[in-house]
Amino acid sequence: MRAFYIALGLIIVGLRGAFAFEMEEQTRFDGGEGAPVLSIISTTDTAIFSPLIEGFMHDNPGISVDYVVTGSQDLYAALADEGEAFDLAISSAMDLQMKLANDGNALTHSSVETQGLPGWAHWRELLFAFAQEPVVLALSLDAMNNLPSPRTREDLIKLIRENPDFFAGRIGTYDPNRSGAGYLFATQDARQSDTYWRLFEVIGRIEPALYTSTSDMIDDLQSGKLVLAYNLLGPYVSARLPGWDAGTIVELRDFTHVLLRTALIPKSAKEPELGRLFLDYMLSVQGRAIIESQTGLPPIDEAELAAQPHLRPIRLDPGLLVFVDPLKRQRFLNEWNAAIIQR
Repeated sequence: MRAFYIALGLIIVGLRGAFAFEMEEQTRFDGGEGAPVLSIISTTDTAIFSPLIEGFMHDNPGISVDYVVTGSQDLYAALADEGEAFDLAISSAMDLQMKLANDGNALTHSSVETQGLPGWAHWRELLFAFAQEPVVLALSLDAMNNLPSPRTREDLIKLIRENPDFFAGRIGTYDPNRSGAGYLFATQDARQSDTYWRLFEVIGRIEPALYTSTSDMIDDLQSGKLVLAYNLLGPYVSARLPGWDAGTIVELRDFTHVLLRTALIPKSAKEPELGRLFLDYMLSVQGRAIIESQTGLPPIDEAELAAQPHLRPIRLDPGLLVFVDPLKRQRFLNEWNAAIIQR
């Protein structure tokens, strides 16, 4: 892989201070001297997305790609508040992407590829899903000490209530105060079932560990610091399972949300046609094959969801905006904090 990067002319760009928002990574995939530059802002790690970029550049030679990784809230701020010029925006925070599109911050796009998406996987001609990711429970079988693996949220409530000392400080979950994806998962859980609030009142009594990323939770599961973690992105966990015999994923049978990772073309794009070209590549036969085989992100597959009724895609519609409203957001976070902080 390193040799391939060198062949592409991969450059780690050191000008991170050029942007006002907080940036985690900035990488240049060099398509040659004088090549036009496709600029992508994303919440997806470079290591995960690079095979797709490499495939795109192979099929579309003579184009460079600047790939910037940031958090979901920073991505939103970069486009909505700072007007940064990116040609494509990719995020796991469906609600913030919907707000960008709904508020006029996205350009329309229609193609054979976008028209091939199921109705639930796009919104108008502005926002497009390219991956479907179950939001799962992950646990370490070694750390569970022969306790039964829960299959539903009711099972999880019962398990924690019966073993509070065992689980004290050893359950991890997203902090919705600091994580856009965590906030999305929490609000969708609350909308789906009242069981969510009972679960988090129980979790709050045993002082859970709060996180801003799935990767950090997996690290602490592997180290034994955590016994289980709630509401993780399934593909990120699956990518770490080889070589981790004790790790396992549970798709809760009462319901398992499915996140739709989405893309839009910002109205501030300098090269919107390059953004459209890359978007169509992601949705093409070639792009879908790379997504499935090399990135670990499951491509859109309506048949798979139909065969497993516990998998419930989060609806890609303006209903996502309900909890984006500042007053509703603060009210929800106040209630969540009251449930989780009981001391």
